Parts: sequence; C-alpha cells; structure tokens
Amino acid sequence: MNVLVVGGGGREHAIIAALAKSRKDPSLYAVMSKKNPGIAHLCEDFLLEKETNVEKVVEFAARHNIQIAVIGPEAPLAAGLADALEDAGISAAGPRKAVAEIEFNKAWARNFMKENNIAGCPEFEVFDEREPMDAFIEKLGDVAIKPAGLTGGKGVKVMGDQLPDLDAAKEYAASLLDGDSVVVEENLKGEEFTLQAFVDGENLAFMPTVQDHKRAFESDLGPNTGGMGSYNAPGEILPFLTAEDVESSKQIMVDTVKALYKETGQKYKGTLYGQFMITPNGPKVIEFNARFGDPEAMNVLPLLETDYVDVLSAIVTETLDKLDVRFSGKATVCKYAVPAGYPDNPTKDREVVVGDIGEALIFYSSVYEKDNKVYTTGSRAVAVVGMADSIQRAEEIAQNALENITGDLHSRRDIGKAALIQRRIDHMNQIRGQ
Repeated sequence: MNVLVVGGGGREHAIIAALAKSRKDPSLYAVMSKKNPGIAHLCEDFLLEKETNVEKVVEFAARHNIQIAVIGPEAPLAAGLADALEDAGISAAGPRKAVAEIEFNKAWARNFMKENNIAGCPEFEVFDEREPMDAFIEKLGDVAIKPAGLTGGKGVKVMGDQLPDLDAAKEYAASLLDGDSVVVEENLKGEEFTLQAFVDGENLAFMPTVQDHKRAFESDLGPNTGGMGSYNAPGEILPFLTAEDVESSKQIMVDTVKALYKETGQKYKGTLYGQFMITPNGPKVIEFNARFGDPEAMNVLPLLETDYVDVLSAIVTETLDKLDVRFSGKATVCKYAVPAGYPDNPTKDREVVVGDIGEALIFYSSVYEKDNKVYTTGSRAVAVVGMADSIQRAEEIAQNALENITGDLHSRRDIGKAALIQRRIDHMNQIRGQ
C-alpha cells in the first residue's frame, strides 16, 4: 500500500514512524514545507512544498498512486485538502473542510456545541464589536479570550498572569477584532488533559489520556507555546483523573461526531482531539482539534500495538468497529527542545547536534536539513520520548536524551517529574473538595 503523510513536524515524524513499523510494509511518501530529516529518512520520495498548496499535494499523491493520505497539521485541513484528495479518488484519513471547521473556526465550534446541546460547553459569546464585548467581559468577570481562527495554540489568553485585570482583557480582546471575530468565555478552572480518538465517521477508538504543558517555562509560567512536552500514565488514565472523568469526556466526543454528521451531512474521518478541563462540574471542552495533538501524538503513537495501516484502512472504509485497536499499558514522557527565546523572540538557523540519546525515541519537528546538518527554524526543534513501565523511569529516559542534544536550545526539566504531577493531583483534590 502507498501511504502519504502531509506535514513536516514532530507529529508527522511520529505518524510516519508508526507507519514504518507496519507489518504490511507500506511504501511511504511525504509532503512537507522544509526537509525534516526524520521524515525524509523513512520515505521513498517526498515533495518540498507548502502543505496548503492543495493542487500540488494532490498531483504528487496521484503520481505516486497513493491509496491513503494522512493529514497532520490543521492548515491543510482548513484549505480543503481532504476534500480535494477524496474528490480525486484518494482516501483521506483527515476530515473534510465542513467538519474540520470544529477546529479552525472557534466561533462556529462553540455555536455548534450550544445548538446541539453537547455537554461540556462553557458560557460564551462571539463578538465583532467592542462595546457589547466589553459589557460581556464585565458580566463574566473572569474570562478567556480566543481569536475565532487558527493561532497555532498561541492566541488564547486567560485572566491571571496573562491578563492581570478586566481592562487588560478588554484591550487584548479589542486588539483581536481587526479582521476576525472574538470568542469570550468563562475562564475554566481545573486541570487540563487531552483525549484523542481515531474516527471512521461513526465509531471512535480512543487513545490513552495525555497531559500537555503549554507554558514556556517551568512551574507553568511564561507565554503559551504550541506545547513544551507531555506525558501519559501506565494504562489509559492520568493520575489526577477518575474513570468517570474519562467516560464523560468520551461521551462528549461520541455526541460531537454524531452531531457533526447531522449538522453538515459529512462524516468525520481521521483523528479527533478533545482538550478538556476537569472542573468541579465535570469535564468542560476547551477546544476540539481536527487532527493529532503535537506533542500528544508522540506519546500515543509509539504505544499503538495494532498495525497503524490497519487502523487507517478501517478509518477510510468505516469499519473501525471491526478492529481491536490496542495500546500498550506503558507510560511515556515527551520533552521538547526549543530555540532559545522561544516563543516570543526565538533564535534561528542554529545547528542542532544529537548525541547518544540512549533508549529514548527522537522526533524532529520545525528543523531543516542542509549539507547533512540539522538547523532550527525558530519554532519547536526536536522532541524526545521516554517509554517505560512508570512515569518516573520514562522521564529519566527523556531527560537523559535531552542532555545529549546540543545547540542554542531551551527545555522544561519539570515535565513528568513527581513534584509537578503531585501538584496536579493536589489541585484536583482541592477542586473536588477532597
């Protein structure tokens, strides 16, 4: 089978690495904007092209007789790449534009949840004008401000250290009004986690829960990033979650997939990512993404025991209910090395040298290869993943690997450490009133 992976980041390196392990021995191809050495190494051929250049991607796929295309990033989904591939007779393991809107239009997504009575929707309003928006910010008192469109995970700001008072919230919200709608919603309090599922239009196969760390600096300080690292616990449930938390979140995602079909007439096929906040009133939806998370893909895909080619085939043929999708019960810890100064003022074009990373897995992200050397681009550079029977051991493997990668780089040492995880547990106990 010929399989195409669209995208050139760490998530896509994890996708292609999972495909390379397949017993079906697929021929692998990629389209990426810069030459990611990890992806290029595993491909029979690749095209260096913007992933949103739909015509060129479809042309490349047709030339190589691609049977299934996996679309990694959100931008090509928003550009209608899945539609163009399907219309050309190439199966896409990624949702068509009408249903991918659940990610790239946050105003649509919130209104969709409200109109379809999907649980977990916070109080919100969507605005195009400042005066009523200021009044709603005053009314809620503690808010999260979100641009309606795609921001790479970095456009959302919440009251607290990012927006110290109502005036700051109003000013930031007003600054986003130029050319876009703004979503103002209640600032949810609790612990965040990610739940992802393979979806064939009707059936969902869920993956282990993961917790990402968005803030740039240790102790969850600093600006938001695309994600500095993540972990999962042995089994499928994070240490601060209950089985009921996870089951309620799964039901929200099942209801969402059904409602998307009812609303649009299109079946959602691919990976659905739910970012949830566990609150005193149960799980609330922070957002949905129409693809794997990055870094969360790097936690779950190495744990996938079912052949990934079989999973993709089941997604596109709508037979996921006939496949036993299994993950190993191990823990993983993923840590990103990012350019110094990231995200606000990152260094660029600095060499990254990978030494002995021991047992860790490595996934190249926003880097490029030139003359057999790897260089940074200004975004997240390289991720390492430790996999073991305990979070503690997985963290040690990942941290050891990071210490053997040199360059003008920064990382968070605290991800996966017992002290930070205990803080999460204590926080949730406090929220639950225990």
